[in-house]
Amino acid sequence: MIIAGLTGGIASGKSTVSRFLSDAGARIIDADKIAREVVKQGTPAYDEILSFFGNTILLPDGEIDRLRLGDIIFNDPEKKARLDTIVHPRVFERSAQMIGHIAAQAPNAVVIMDVPLLLEAGMERDLAEVIVVYVPEALQLERLMKRDGIGERAAMARIRSQMSIEEKRKRATIVIDNSGTLADSRRQTLAVFNRLKRKSDNSTG
Repeated sequence: MIIAGLTGGIASGKSTVSRFLSDAGARIIDADKIAREVVKQGTPAYDEILSFFGNTILLPDGEIDRLRLGDIIFNDPEKKARLDTIVHPRVFERSAQMIGHIAAQAPNAVVIMDVPLLLEAGMERDLAEVIVVYVPEALQLERLMKRDGIGERAAMARIRSQMSIEEKRKRATIVIDNSGTLADSRRQTLAVFNRLKRKSDNSTG
């Protein structure tokens, strides 16, 4: 088994690359999906978030309004750090459980840890490879404004809340350039999957 990390900047197209990897046969552990699950109503994390941020962050059905919470933390590093201390340990715990299940079922698997803040959280140390999905910041800004229907100032606040895309590219062991066509991104992604599969097969063979 080989475990690689997948990350990128906001609106860089990481989800698209993750889907390509999944289609090729990789096992994806989606940290964003896990983060949504561990803060659902009735969980300990939900109660902790509510006691810190108050009930103004709730949707009418009682679940957490991720967009509203995002607006708060993207403009307040201290509140963002507090949210991270509530959510991250639970995401790590669930991820470890999932890796254990995969290892038991498929010892030759290519496992992809899909984590938006992989490098910011210092998670790269235990991974065989760090894959960064890259687009220049100007394209990142343009795509984010279009995707979320927000203005330039709000979009830049979100981009600036993360490590710069150029710094992430420097720290990568593998870079997938997603600034071209979808077909080009798919071709790069399949080449990466095949490389990881060979390493995984060799490590267990």
